[in-house]
Amino acid sequence: MVTGAASGIGRGISFRLAEMGAFVALLDIEKTKGNETAAQIDAQGGGASFLKCDVRSKTDCRNAVESVMQEAGKIDILCNCAGIAIRKDVVELTENEWDLALDVTLKGIYLLSHEVIPHMIRGGGGSIINIGSGWSLKGGPRAAAYCAAKGGTVNLTRAMAIDHGKHNIRVNCVCPGDVDTSMLASECAQLGEEKEAFMREAANRPLARVGTPDDVANAVLFLASPMSSWVTGAALVVDGGGLA
Repeated sequence: MVTGAASGIGRGISFRLAEMGAFVALLDIEKTKGNETAAQIDAQGGGASFLKCDVRSKTDCRNAVESVMQEAGKIDILCNCAGIAIRKDVVELTENEWDLALDVTLKGIYLLSHEVIPHMIRGGGGSIINIGSGWSLKGGPRAAAYCAAKGGTVNLTRAMAIDHGKHNIRVNCVCPGDVDTSMLASECAQLGEEKEAFMREAANRPLARVGTPDDVANAVLFLASPMSSWVTGAALVVDGGGLA
């Protein structure tokens, strides 16, 4: 299961997991884009289905998990990728914006994990990968709610890893830097910056480029696979050296 799967990083993760043989349940609120992504995966020989799901909704999350269990019989991998970036400081930020950012990014991880983990326990284990950010590990300007949510994502990951290692469930976090997606373009627009200058600054890191969804998807694949069988509670930074 991948949340935020209709576009951006979540879409890239979904394609990579399907390419490696997983049947992927695509969860998103964007029905048209989600169905298009599922159709493209199927056309390339993979297996996928789209489920409209607002990760802020307990009912939506429960229904999505029940649908996947009926269709696939088990859930081996959960990737919590849904998120939202609101570029405001605490003075500019409204209470509704704060709630939206925390609910989509952090509460969504809780709600889906709450539903999925019992099935993983009955199935003998699994891998959960939460998508954080470089700003999970350091602060950033005009991104108070985003930093709070992504910082919480890393520590929630650690807590879940401690609690569920005994169930053979590994829980890890991938922390990307700036990735070339519609979300990054939205941040540029919110800040009122000129696109070329914004992207040039985003690429100002040791590897001298912004990331791609595939860069993040490859890290998720590693953490989802047996190659990382002794890795849990980790925050894997994938940012071209931006935090170095």
